[in-house]
Amino acid sequence: MKLPISLSGGITSLLLIGSLAGDVLANKLDKSAQAVRQKNRGRKALMRSLESRSNQHPSSHWGHGKPPHGPPAPTCEDTPPQEIDAPKENVWYGLTDDETAAVAKWLFGRPELNLTTSENAGEWDNTIALIELQRPNKTETLDYLDGSGPVPTRYAHVRLNNRATVDAHYADILVGPLPITGNATWEPLEFPYTRKSQGRVRNVEPDDETMYSEWLFKISASIADITLDLWNGTALGLENDTLDVWGIDPLWQEDGRIIRWDMFWNMATGESDSGTLLPLGLYFKSDVTGRDPAQWKVLGWLYNDIFYETTEEFREAYWSPGFVKLGANVDGPWARVGQQGPVLPKDTKQPPLSVAPDGARYSVDTERKYVSWMDFSFYISFNRDTGLSLFDIKYKGQRVLYELGLQEALAHYAANDPVQSSVAYLDSYYGFGPYAFELLKGYDCPSYASYLNTSFYKSEETHTHVDSLCLFEFDADYPAARHSTSDFVAVTKNVYFTLRTVSTIGNYDYMFSYNFHMDGTIGVEVRASGYIQSAYYANNQDFGYQIHDSLSGSMHDHVLNFKADFDILGTDNTVELTSVVPVEKTFSWNGNKTRNTMQLERKMIESEDDSRLNWSFNGQTQIHIVNQDEKNKYGENRGYRILPSSGTAHLTVKNSTNLANAAHWAEYDVQVTQQHDYEPFAAHPYNSQDVHDPPVDFEQFFNGESLNQTDLVVWLNLGMHHVPHTGDLPNTVFTTAHSGVQFMPLNYLLGDASRQTVNMVRVDYFNGSATAVETFGQSDETCGVKLSPIEDELWAYQGDVIVRKFPYDPNDPFYET
Repeated sequence: MKLPISLSGGITSLLLIGSLAGDVLANKLDKSAQAVRQKNRGRKALMRSLESRSNQHPSSHWGHGKPPHGPPAPTCEDTPPQEIDAPKENVWYGLTDDETAAVAKWLFGRPELNLTTSENAGEWDNTIALIELQRPNKTETLDYLDGSGPVPTRYAHVRLNNRATVDAHYADILVGPLPITGNATWEPLEFPYTRKSQGRVRNVEPDDETMYSEWLFKISASIADITLDLWNGTALGLENDTLDVWGIDPLWQEDGRIIRWDMFWNMATGESDSGTLLPLGLYFKSDVTGRDPAQWKVLGWLYNDIFYETTEEFREAYWSPGFVKLGANVDGPWARVGQQGPVLPKDTKQPPLSVAPDGARYSVDTERKYVSWMDFSFYISFNRDTGLSLFDIKYKGQRVLYELGLQEALAHYAANDPVQSSVAYLDSYYGFGPYAFELLKGYDCPSYASYLNTSFYKSEETHTHVDSLCLFEFDADYPAARHSTSDFVAVTKNVYFTLRTVSTIGNYDYMFSYNFHMDGTIGVEVRASGYIQSAYYANNQDFGYQIHDSLSGSMHDHVLNFKADFDILGTDNTVELTSVVPVEKTFSWNGNKTRNTMQLERKMIESEDDSRLNWSFNGQTQIHIVNQDEKNKYGENRGYRILPSSGTAHLTVKNSTNLANAAHWAEYDVQVTQQHDYEPFAAHPYNSQDVHDPPVDFEQFFNGESLNQTDLVVWLNLGMHHVPHTGDLPNTVFTTAHSGVQFMPLNYLLGDASRQTVNMVRVDYFNGSATAVETFGQSDETCGVKLSPIEDELWAYQGDVIVRKFPYDPNDPFYET
C-alpha cells in the first residue's frame, strides 16, 4: 500500500516497504536537494554517476495509478491483485535484510579477508562488491518443488574486490549455510565457472581516481594549448572543464600488456545527457599495465587518420603550416530531448487511454514474489548482474520452463577510429539490477498497472528501487482470432499479461517484457532507446552514415542472450527441427508424372555437436522442444515451438579481436546444451577482465553430450544490427529497436486454448440486420472512469530507499535520488 506523501521544504513521506523478512515502516529523512553536475567519462563513469540512484533487495510495493484527488466513479473498481499463497517458497528471489546484514557482519569479522568498509576504503583496500543469494541448484530444487525434498539450503554469494595487492582481482566466494551461525564458513565459489581458479578473475581496470588524476588529465594538460586552439576548451579535472576524456571497454589485453585508447569529447551544456553525441576526433594510446602510474607510457596519437608515435611528433605536426583542423561536435537543441518543432495537429488533446474497469485480474503472493494469471503461474527472481528472471513457469499446472531470464548483453561497435573499433560492452559488468529504476506510470506501463520493488547490495547498503517492475493486462491492437461468413462474424479479444522492467545501462535504456497469452504462448521482448554512442565523422564512411555536422552514427550489434530451461512435461526433452523443403514428387494418383511441391522434413538433434543454430533462410526450419515420451492422442510429440516474433541478431563479427573467448554465446541465434548445475550462466560479469581466459567460456559447454530425451537448456539471442541514422537523434526509438521471441504450444493441447476465454463475441446477421449477439458470459456492467492528469501521479516519483547493512539499522532507512 502507498501512504500519503507531503511536500513542504524538504521532502518527507512514509512508505511501506516489504521484504522477505517482512515489511518495514520507513520514515524518510529530510534531505536538502543538491544539484550535482556529473561529468560524462564514458560508460563506466556514467554508470558511476548513476549509482546514486540505485537499490538492492526484495521489497514489494503495489500501486495502481490511482488519482490522488478523490475516488473514482462508484461503479468502477480499482482493485489490487488478489493476495494468494504461493504453493512453495520462492527459493530464487534473494536474501532478506537480516540475512544480508548478518553476512556482512560475519565477513568483516574474518581477519583473513582483510576487509575495509566502502566508505573508508582507499585504492589499496579490499572491499565487498556484492552480497546476494546463491541460487540453488536445479537438481535439489526439483526435489523440493515436485517431491518431498526439503527446502534447499540457503547460501550467500559474495563478490570481493581485492585491491590490497599489486595483483588486484575479484573473488567469488560462497558463505553459509544461512542463517549465519557459529557453523558458518566461506569457500571459493568455483563450480559455476569453466575456468577453475578459486573463483578469482584479475581486475585490469586501473584505479579510477589514479587513472584520471595521475594519467588522463596530465596527458590532456600536456596538449592544453592544442585543445584550446581546436575547441576552446580543456580537460584538467577542474570544475570549469568543458572537455572530457574517456575510451575503450574492454581494455586491450595483448602479450601481457594492458593497452587503452582514449579520446576527447565535448561536454553536454544543457539538461540532457547528450555527451555521447559529442566526439571530437582526437585519440591517444597508452600502456597502463600494472598499478604504478610511473610505469605507464603514452604510445601515440591519432588525428584525421594520421598516427603520431609521440606527443612531441603530434605537437610539431599540429603547429606546422598546412595542418588540417577538423570541425567540432557542439551541444545544442539537436541533441536534447523534450518537445521541439511545431506542435502536431490536435496533439494537445489527451491521447487514447487504456483502462482496467474491474481492476487487476491476476493474483500475487507479494512476499514470495509469485504471480498467477489465468492458466499461468511463475516466481520472480532478481539479481545484480542480470536483473529480472522468471522461475517455475507453469501453464495449466504443468511446468513449461524451469528458468527464463537474461544472461548477458553485448554492444559491439565498429568504426575507422580506434575507440569505436575497440568497444564491445558486456553490460553485466555494470549490472542490470542497479539500473532498473522506478518506472513512470502511464508511460513505461499503463496507468492501472501494479508495481513491485527490486533491490540490490552496494557499499554495505541495500538499495531499493521503488516500483521498478510492473505487471498488467493489455488488450492488443488486434484480435486473437476471428472469422466471418455470410451468416455471422466471430472475434476473440487478444488480452495478454506482461511483466516489465527497464534498465538504463550508460547511454542505453533496455526495456524487457515477458508476455503471456491466452493460447499458451510465452513471449520475450527487448526494446532499446536512449542516446547512441557516436563516432567522429572523418574517414568513417564505411562504418556509418554522417548524421550531423561532424558526427557519424557508429555501427554496432546489440546481442542479448537469454536462458530458457525447458521442462516440457518433465525434464527429458529433445530438439526437433521441422523444415519446409521444395521437392519433386510423384504420387500414386498421378501416374509417372512428377509435381513440383513441398513437404516436411523432420530431424532430431542428437548431440551438442549439431546444436548451434541460426534461423534458416526464408524461415523454412522450425525449432521445437518436444517430449518424445509424451505424445498426444494422435501420436504427435507434445512440445513448444521457438519462433522469432521480430528481428533477432547474433554477432556479425567473426572471432572478435575485442572479445576473444569472452562472448562465444553471441555467435549463433539458438544454442542448446545438456543441463548441468555447474553450467548455470552463459557468461560472467567480469569476463571482460580476461578475454582470452574468462571465468565462463561458453564454447566449453559444447562437448558432444547427448541431447536425446534429456534435460535441455536453450540459449537464445535477441538483438539488432544498428546503423544509426538521422532519426536516431536525439534518441533511438523503441519502435524500431526491437527484438523478440515466442514460445508457442505445438501439438501440446488438443485445440486452441484461447477458446476458454469469455472475451469473445459472435454476431449473427441476416438481410442487413443483426439477429443475435452472444458474449459468452462477459460482464455487461458499465462504469464511469474518472480521468486525471497522469502528472499528478508522477509527482509521487520517489527515488531509492536505502537501508544500512553494516552497521545494521533496519529502523533508520533513508532516501536517495
